[in-house]
Amino acid sequence: MKILITGICGFVGSTLAKAIHAAHPDWEIVGIDNFSRSGSWRNRDALEDESGVRFFTGDIRSQTDLEMLPACDWVIDAAANPSVLAGVDGKTSSRQLVEYNLYGTVNLLEYCKQHQAGFILLSTSRVYSIPELSGLRMEVENLPKADGKELRNRYIPDSGQHFPAGISVNGVSEKYSIDPPVSLYGSTKVASEHLALEYGATFDFPVWINRCGVLSGAGQFGHPAQGIFAFWIHSFREGKPLKYIGFDGMGRQVRDCLHPRDILPLLEKQFSSGDMPETTDRVINLAGGLANSMSLAELTHWCQARFPGSQTGTPASSPEVRRFDLPWVVLDCQKASELWEWQPQTPIGEVLEEIASFAEKENDWLNVAK
Repeated sequence: MKILITGICGFVGSTLAKAIHAAHPDWEIVGIDNFSRSGSWRNRDALEDESGVRFFTGDIRSQTDLEMLPACDWVIDAAANPSVLAGVDGKTSSRQLVEYNLYGTVNLLEYCKQHQAGFILLSTSRVYSIPELSGLRMEVENLPKADGKELRNRYIPDSGQHFPAGISVNGVSEKYSIDPPVSLYGSTKVASEHLALEYGATFDFPVWINRCGVLSGAGQFGHPAQGIFAFWIHSFREGKPLKYIGFDGMGRQVRDCLHPRDILPLLEKQFSSGDMPETTDRVINLAGGLANSMSLAELTHWCQARFPGSQTGTPASSPEVRRFDLPWVVLDCQKASELWEWQPQTPIGEVLEEIASFAEKENDWLNVAK
């Protein structure tokens, strides 16, 4: 088996490469990265030494850069600008966002067409329509646990409300709307999903769309608009100021958390899925779900216990809601369980501790990964 991973020196790409090599040392891994993300160069040497990855420096936006790649059996597309604020944050342009997340996908699909390679798109929970998600009626759950070590302080959907199709107290399922607005970032991923499925059906190669929740773990280049768990923990370790932004300004907004290595058992099944009927649903959610979810307030409580000497203190409060912010995004992964017998393997506590241990070894990580 020969696998091409795009964005291989990013957090998700490098984590998957290591996991694949550990489980299948006889498989050949080819990687391409343009090293546009600060800090991504740190992963190259480790991957070459540990996993024998064959590297190509290139940009998936450039068709000629892909022409230098060898034929592979599967492409895992982990290259993207993953911030929901991309294109509107003043740091990247909307054209850059579209070129990275959509035009790059088109070039990869042409590669798959040429080599009859399978294509796996790591998509996002932010493809789901914003208006009804932001309009959900929320209640506050504030229940200190008996041991005093954990705290339940979060938003939960009011179970008595009328839920839009595809949303329940268990999360957002694949049946929920992907109609705009979903953010410019979400739109590029929706368009990439549709193009991938069309290319696969038209040119007869397998395509799978995996919509991921928040991916986190040690070594992630924490950024508040994407790697929120890593960003929060590293900030506490380094004594940086933090702020609860939006809603009641109390940090009760909730996200779920998934370690990228937990995706591998599903990828293995998708790699060997050639005999599955064409009618098989090609789009699934992959996320931590309710069991692996946490609010910022709960994460703060965890960090205060883990780093008792931190100078961060209690985060400041700013109730103004930013564009695209949502109070509660938890993915319902029932389909993945039923269709693929998949479920997360790493509890959120283990993910947080992994990040914290890494943070203790990397005292200035936020500056490295700016």
